[in-house]
Amino acid sequence: MSNLSKELVLLMLQFLDEEKFSESLHKLEQESGFFFNMNYFEEKIQAGEWEEVEKYLSGFTKFDDNRYSMKILFEITKQKYLEALDRQDKVEAIEILVSDLKKFSAYNAEVYKEITQLLTLQNFRENAQLSQYGDTRTARSRMVVELKRLVQANPLFRDKLGFPTIRSSRLRTLINQSLNWQHQQCKHPILSPEIKTLFTDHFCPPPLNGPLTLALVNPPSFPLLARPAPSPSVGGAFTLIRAPGQDASLKRPRTTPAILGVADHPSTGTENENLEKQLGHVRSNSEGMSQTSRLQASWSVDALPRTVAFTLRQGSTVTSMDFHPSHHILLLVGSSSGEISLWELGLRQRLASKPFNIWDVAACSLELLATVAKEDTTISVSRVAWSPDGKFVGVAFTKNLIHLYAYLGSNDLSQHLEIDAHVGGVNDLVFDHRNKELCVVTCGDDKLIKVWDLAGRNLYNFDGHEAPVYSVCPHHNKEIQFIFSTSTDGKIKTWMYDNGGPRAGCNAPGNWCTTFLFSADGSRMFSCGTSKEGDSFLVEWSENEGLINEGAIKRIYSGFSTKSEGVVHFDTTRNHFLAVGEDSQIKFWDMNIDDVLTSTDAEGGLPSLPLLRFNREGNLLAVTTADDGFKILANAVGLKMFKVNESTESATIKASGSSSVANVSAVNDKSKRGSPVKTTPSQNGADNSSRSSKKLRIMEEVIVKSKTWQLTEIQDPAKCRISIMPERDTSGKVVRLLYTSLGTAILALGSNGIQQLWRWPRGKNVRFSKASASVVPQLVKADSGVVMVNDVSGVNLEEAFPCIALSKNDSYVMSAYGGKIKLFNIVTLDVMTTFVELPPAPTFIAFHPRDNNIIAIGMGDCTIRIFFCRFGEVRAILKYHRKRITSLAFSSFLGVLVSADANGQVCMWSIDTWVKRKSVYLFLASGKAPVGATQVQFHCNQIHILVFHETQLAIYDASKLDLLQQWLPQGVLPAPISHAAYSCDSRLIYAAFCDGNIGVFDANTLRLRCRIAPSAYLAEAVTNDLYPLVIAANPQVQNQFAVGLADGSVKVIEPAEAGGGWGSASPIDDEASSSTINNHSAEQVRG
Repeated sequence: MSNLSKELVLLMLQFLDEEKFSESLHKLEQESGFFFNMNYFEEKIQAGEWEEVEKYLSGFTKFDDNRYSMKILFEITKQKYLEALDRQDKVEAIEILVSDLKKFSAYNAEVYKEITQLLTLQNFRENAQLSQYGDTRTARSRMVVELKRLVQANPLFRDKLGFPTIRSSRLRTLINQSLNWQHQQCKHPILSPEIKTLFTDHFCPPPLNGPLTLALVNPPSFPLLARPAPSPSVGGAFTLIRAPGQDASLKRPRTTPAILGVADHPSTGTENENLEKQLGHVRSNSEGMSQTSRLQASWSVDALPRTVAFTLRQGSTVTSMDFHPSHHILLLVGSSSGEISLWELGLRQRLASKPFNIWDVAACSLELLATVAKEDTTISVSRVAWSPDGKFVGVAFTKNLIHLYAYLGSNDLSQHLEIDAHVGGVNDLVFDHRNKELCVVTCGDDKLIKVWDLAGRNLYNFDGHEAPVYSVCPHHNKEIQFIFSTSTDGKIKTWMYDNGGPRAGCNAPGNWCTTFLFSADGSRMFSCGTSKEGDSFLVEWSENEGLINEGAIKRIYSGFSTKSEGVVHFDTTRNHFLAVGEDSQIKFWDMNIDDVLTSTDAEGGLPSLPLLRFNREGNLLAVTTADDGFKILANAVGLKMFKVNESTESATIKASGSSSVANVSAVNDKSKRGSPVKTTPSQNGADNSSRSSKKLRIMEEVIVKSKTWQLTEIQDPAKCRISIMPERDTSGKVVRLLYTSLGTAILALGSNGIQQLWRWPRGKNVRFSKASASVVPQLVKADSGVVMVNDVSGVNLEEAFPCIALSKNDSYVMSAYGGKIKLFNIVTLDVMTTFVELPPAPTFIAFHPRDNNIIAIGMGDCTIRIFFCRFGEVRAILKYHRKRITSLAFSSFLGVLVSADANGQVCMWSIDTWVKRKSVYLFLASGKAPVGATQVQFHCNQIHILVFHETQLAIYDASKLDLLQQWLPQGVLPAPISHAAYSCDSRLIYAAFCDGNIGVFDANTLRLRCRIAPSAYLAEAVTNDLYPLVIAANPQVQNQFAVGLADGSVKVIEPAEAGGGWGSASPIDDEASSSTINNHSAEQVRG
C-alpha cells in the first residue's frame, strides 16, 4: 500500500475515534496493521478477553515472525492457562495446553514440561517460580508491563506505536477544501450553494431565465466541517460564511457551523447534554467579538513570550518547574529520576543538582523502605515549588516523601527538612502563610491534605475526599484563608485552617484531574483539567466569599483538540493571559475572550502535553521538550535581558582572564562559570589607588589565614571511629567494595570470587538502621548456607579482573571474575541467572541509570558491549579503545557513558546512539602514556567526573572532556594511588595510597584537607605491609567511608566527633603545597 493510502487509513482512524465508532476503529486498526493501540490492548488484557486480545494481535504479527512475537504470544497463552488452573477448570487448562501451548514445545521442551507438571498440583503457586503469582488482577498487570516492553522492542511494531500528530477533524477539513475547490470551478457560482450529497461532485446549475450572472471573482467558500451527530439523517443547505481574504476572525462563527451544508443536529450523548446543561448559562458577552475589538485591547500579543531563546537538557523527563519569585532567571526543575536542579538561565548554567536520596533512613516508614527496595521502583519528583520569599524550596515525590531545602543564594541549596508525609505518592506541594507563619500544604494518594510547619510538625489533616487528592491551591479572601482541593474523581472541596471539615464543594468539569490557579493579583480564579475520555476544560470561576459551589462557573474557554492522552497543564501571567500545553504546542488565551488568542509550537520538539511555567514578570516561559529537556521562550524584553546578561558576562571574563568550564546542556554551548560581576568603569583612573589598596588588603588577609591554617593529620586511632566487619574471609584480598544506595550495607568482592554482605542491624520501628562506625554490622547469611560466589573454575585469578555492580534498587548484584556473569539476589543470596560466557572475559560492569535491565560490559578485547538482560542479547558493541576497559560511568544528565582503559584513554559515548563523541588521554609530565587501570566516577552534579590512576587525581568536565584540575602524588603523600572515591555530596574526595596513607581532598580544588596515617586505622604489626586496595564512600552518611584491605578485612572510618569533618579547606591557592595543576598548565592529548 502506498504511503498516501496509509495516511488515508490513519485519517479514517482519527475520524472513527472522534465519532466514537469504537468497534469499527479497533477493527480497522487490526485489519490495516498501521497503528497498534496499546491502551486498547491493555484494556482487553485486564478484562481477560483473550480471544479479542489474540485476534487484535494477529493483525500485526504472527507466532513465528521473531523471538519477540513468540514471547508475546507465549506470555498471553501461559496466562490463560494459569487462570484456568486458578479456577480449578482442569478441562479448559488441558485444552489450552494441547491446542495452544503445544506449538511452543518445539522451541523449549523443558518449559513445556514444567508447565504440564502444574496440572498435578493442587495450587500451582506451590511451584517455586510461581510462588509470587498473587491474584489474577495483579498477574495481569504484571504481564501488561512485560508485554509493553516486548512490543516496544519488537521491530515489527516500531513505527506503529505512535499515532501521527494530526490536526483534529483533518478528514472533514480535506473534504471541505475539496468542496471549496469544486465551487470555484462552477461557471455560475451562487452565494448560498446547497449540498445534498457527497456521492457526486458539486456544481451550481445555470440560471433558468433572465440574463446570465457574471462569475464571482472570489467565489464563496464552505464553512469548516462541524462534527456530525450520530443521527444518520442528511439534509439542509450550505450557508455562506466568508469570501477569501475576509477577516480571519470570521473563519469560524461562534455558533456551530453546519455540517457540509447540512443542518446541525444536537448530540444525543447524555454526558454532553448534562455538561451543556451545567455550563450553558455561562456563555460570555464576548461571543460576537471580532479581531478588530481584540486589536483595540490594551494588551498586545507581542507581550507574550513566544520566541525560543534557547534549549537546555535536564537529563531525564522534566516533571515540574517553578521560577524564583524575585530572581526571574532562576528556574527550579524536578525530573522523573527524582533529581532536582537549579538553573541560572542568564548563563545557561546548572547551579546545583540534588539527586533523590533518603536523608534519614531511620525515620522513614516500613512501607516506604519496602517500596524503595522493590525491583524497578523509580521515585520521581511530582512537584517543585519556591516559598513566596524565595528562601525555601519544596520538593514532593511520587513515594511518601517531601524535602525542604533552604536557599541561601548562589548555588547553595542546603537540606532543611525531610518528612514522610503521605502513604503513597505526594501529588502536590505549595507554600502558604497561615496566620503570617510560613507553612507547607501537601496532598497525596492517601486521600488526605496535610499542613506542616517548617519544623516538620503536622498542624492539620484534612480528611474528606474519597479518591486520591490531585492538587491543592491556598487562597486568601479578605481576612479569611481557604484551601481549594481537587481529587482524581473530579470532586472540588474548600477547607479552612481548622478541623471543621470541607466548607463547600462541587464537581470539576470533566470529573477527573483538575488544577486551580489564581491570577497574580488574586482577583480571578481559573481551573484547567481533563476528563478520562480526554476532553480538556479551561474554566473561570466566580467565588462567593472564597467558596465555590455548583453553578459558579463564569466562563468556558474553547480551542482544545478533540482528545488528550493525559492531563493538560496551564499557567497564568500578567493578570491577563492564560497558557495551556496541548497538542505539542502552547496555546494562549486572553482572560476576557473565549477563543484561542494565538499559539506556538516553539519550533517543534514538544511532547503532546508539555508542562509550562511563566516567570513572575511574564517575559519568560519555560516549556518541557520531548527529549528530556526544556525550552525557554521570551518576549522582546526577555530576549533583551539575556543579551544584556551575555554582554556583561563577556566583559567580566575578558577583564578577569579566567577560564570557564563548558556546560553541554545549553544549546549555544555557553560557558559554565560563576554569576557575572557588574563592573563600574573608573573615571579618568581616579579609583586606581583605591583598587591597589584593596588588593593589598586582601593579600594581607590571605597571608594571615595561611599562617593560621594547618593540614589536619590524624595518626592516633583515638582521633577517628573505626568499625571492622566481622567474620571476614581471610583467604583472599578485598578487590571491590560497594555501599548499597541506602548506605545501610556494604558488599565486598574477594580475590577468590567470594562476595560478602554486611548489614547494620535493624531498629525496632524501622526496617534498617543508619550506618555507623559505632555499631558493628552483621554478616548476611542464607538459611541454606549458600554464599554468593563467582565461578572461577579454570580462571587464572592473577590475570582476571573482578567486576561488580549493584542495581539502583539495592536488590541485585551483578558480578564476574574472569568468567561467566552472574546475577545475585542480595536478600536471599541466591543466583537469579547466569549469563552466557562472553569471551574474552568481562573487566567492568555498569548498570544503565534509566533501566536496570541494560548493562554496559567492558571487555578484555578493548570493546564495550551494551547488553539487554531481559532478552539476553548484545544490542551494541562500542569500539575505539586500544587496551582493556578498566572503568565505566554513566551520566543520565548529559546522556553519556564515559569509559577508561589500561592505556590512560578516556572516551565519551552517547547513550542514545552509542556513538563516540570525544576522547582524551591522561596527561603526564613525562609525556608518557600511563600504564595500568584508569578509573572514573561522576560527581553528583553529573557533569564533573573524577578520573584517577596511580599517578594522579584529575577532575574533568565530562561535557567536553576538558581537564579542570589535576593532583600528582608528592609531599606528605608521595606513594602511588591505589583507589579513590567522591563523598556522598561530592564535596570531598577520599584517596587511598599504596603506603597506607589516606588523603581527603577538596573536590573542587583538589587541595589536601586531611591526611589519615596508617597508624590511625591499622595495627602497628602490619602497618608496613598493608594498605587499602579499594575505598568507598557511604552515599547517605557524610564523612563516612570504608576501605578494603589485602588481608580480607573491611573497615568503616568516621571522624571521632559525631557530626565532625575531615579538616578544613586551604585558604590559598598554593600550587607547591597542594600539588594541584589547573587546566591552564595541563596540556591535554586529544584522542
